Amino acid sequence: MDIAGAGVVVTGAGHGIGAAMARRLAAEGARVVVNDLDAEAAGAVAAEVGGTAAPGDAASEAGVAALVERATAALGEIDVFVANAGIDRGRGLDASEADWALSLEVNVMAHVRAARLLVPGWVERGRGRFVVTASAAGLLTMLGSPTYSVTKHGAVAFAEWLSATYGHRGVVVQAICPQGVDTRMLHEAGPAQEVLGRETVLTPEDVAAALVDGLHDDTRFLVLPHPEVGDYYALRATQPDRWLAGMRKLQRRLDEHDAGTRDTTAHDATTKENH
Repeated sequence: MDIAGAGVVVTGAGHGIGAAMARRLAAEGARVVVNDLDAEAAGAVAAEVGGTAAPGDAASEAGVAALVERATAALGEIDVFVANAGIDRGRGLDASEADWALSLEVNVMAHVRAARLLVPGWVERGRGRFVVTASAAGLLTMLGSPTYSVTKHGAVAFAEWLSATYGHRGVVVQAICPQGVDTRMLHEAGPAQEVLGRETVLTPEDVAAALVDGLHDDTRFLVLPHPEVGDYYALRATQPDRWLAGMRKLQRRLDEHDAGTRDTTAHDATTKENH
């Protein structure tokens, strides 16, 4: 596609990967609408890129409708919708009902609700593009976080369904699946940070560059900023037992690391008390 002049919406664009995407797309000549729950951050990025701020909830039914209405008013037509907003809430089986519900809302239903509003119009005019920031967790898994893993798999599955159903009618659908990226989410990932940090940690700007490369190739569904994720994905698909054995080995390492950390913390606390 020709990015120059295109009307683009990026959700979750006040910080991290979304902000980098907004900046890079604007640098390529796109007219960008910047969405984020953080209104101040959305306004700052929009001002920086000469775009339009559309702060608010990009997940709820009412929030998505308001965003699409605001973006359409600003752009005339939405050519590309980058569903980038995502959350990582809850750990292990202790993740609460609220963690699961919110993860499903933001990581899956936000995409469904946006597609409902956008795809019929794109089909009518014969063109449009829906991009999901799904994460490598949507192809593989995220140790420690079932909420993130399951909902990101759901995001990939919905994007795949959307492509299969509407791809022959002019709607291009892509899923961008980075692994470790130097963002706040990585730093707050707990034990999983050690796993993600074993591979190359990219910058948000690296991911934005991969997105732009992907936009130039309408035949590419998966956009992989970390190419090695494709190899892992193939191994998972063709040798699931071997794949799971490797993941269990990593989990044991994380368990041992956690046990060591707890022992060190307890020792330090006892030493401090004794002194």
